[in-house]
Amino acid sequence: MTEELIARAGRDILKAKKVVALTGAGMSVESDIAPFRGKGGIWEKYDPVEYAYIDVLRNNPGKTWILLSEMQKEILKAKPNPGHVSLAELERLGYLSSIITQNVDGLHHEAGSKKIIEFHGSHRETYCMQCGKRIKSEAVSLEILPPRCDCGGVIRPDVVFFGEAIPYEALTQSNQEARSCNVMLVIGTSAEVQPAASLPDIAKAQGATIIEINIEATAFTGHTSTYFIKGKAGEILPKIVSTIKSSSAIPAT
Repeated sequence: MTEELIARAGRDILKAKKVVALTGAGMSVESDIAPFRGKGGIWEKYDPVEYAYIDVLRNNPGKTWILLSEMQKEILKAKPNPGHVSLAELERLGYLSSIITQNVDGLHHEAGSKKIIEFHGSHRETYCMQCGKRIKSEAVSLEILPPRCDCGGVIRPDVVFFGEAIPYEALTQSNQEARSCNVMLVIGTSAEVQPAASLPDIAKAQGATIIEINIEATAFTGHTSTYFIKGKAGEILPKIVSTIKSSSAIPAT
């Protein structure tokens, strides 16, 4: 059954004028990054109310950076998995218009994807809250927390904290991509975090085919999703790419 659905996904992508991918924490987990939610998730160890709200960062940055430093170290050592690589390959072959990602690990960039909308920002970039200077995360020392800029200001990752709005440009672009696509690949997302969780419904309302790839069923399954392929992104996506290459007679590279 799974192989039949993989073949179906390949056919749907081949005939679509525009394909968009929405990716979530499941893809990061496959690169050994701990999820935020669920068993073993970061929020089991650090209460987001205490550590992850923007007011906490402003008023007690040292406390927030206890959480952030752990996340930074984990993200900076992570590498793209075959799922990330496959999406980059789909884009290179001309079959993927964009990736809308809820993940903050920057792994789609590392895999070679070009058109990426980082809905919640990226931990691979930081900036000073006082002077605005931008600094690559790997250049930020975590020996003393919170890390500070040369000007004395506190450095923060370029991510969306609780209590902050999704950047207008990311929100606008994501909605435009959802409204204009024929196929949306929904990969490794829990369907719990708004407003990103509304994007598949927006796409479906415009007639798009919603292909869900996940290790378990979600609120999308059987409701928003046109069909559900159960499995890891790193296993399913390479097979979809292989199907597309064989069907379109594109030589393997």
